[in-house]
Formats: sequence, structure tokens, C-alpha cells
Amino acid sequence: MTELAAQACEACRADAPLVSDEELATLIREIPDWSPMVRDGVMQLERVFKFRNFKQALAFTNRIGAIAEEVGHHPALLTEWGKVTVTWWSHEAGGLHKNDFIMAARTDKQLEAE
Repeated sequence: MTELAAQACEACRADAPLVSDEELATLIREIPDWSPMVRDGVMQLERVFKFRNFKQALAFTNRIGAIAEEVGHHPALLTEWGKVTVTWWSHEAGGLHKNDFIMAARTDKQLEAE
């Protein structure tokens, strides 16, 4: 498990500190397949995962749902035939918190379960 994926998520509130530009540059190197993007004025992390069929995509979606429930931090999940788009951001804080990077790293680990 990557060092980032092994870190604990912390409770996130509306006043939680978002990652700085410097932190973003450091953290994104640990999850190089993810793309930071701004959607509706909110910074988010997104990655598209490819699969051979819908059954594999759905199984992956369910694994991501399970790890999200464990920590009470939930992504946007779009499951389609042969792919799943996962988008992490801290809804209450309105942007990217370190938790989002931790969960992106944990999402990557779920791909290895295929």
C-alpha cells in the first residue's frame, strides 16, 4: 500500500483547510493517474478506470462504495459499460482536502483487486 493510502482520513468540516497549491503539487505526484480539475468553481480529483465489461466496472464501483462508507467520505461515481469515472472532493469544505488524495490512493489500490 502506498504511504498516502495508509494514512488516516480525518473528520472534515465546512471550515476544514483545503490543500494549498504547494500541497497539491506534492500530493498529486503520489497519485499520477488522477487529474485535478475545477468543476462549478470547485477543485476536484478525477480518474477514469477502464474495464473489459460492465460486470467488472460495477464490481469496482461497489468496492469504491464500500471503502467510502468505511470512512464516511463519498465520491461521485459514474459507472458505464467498460469504465468507471471516480471524482473525489470534500463537499462540505468546497474543494480538495488531504482526505481526497488519501481516498484517491485507496481507490487505486482497489484496481489491484481485479
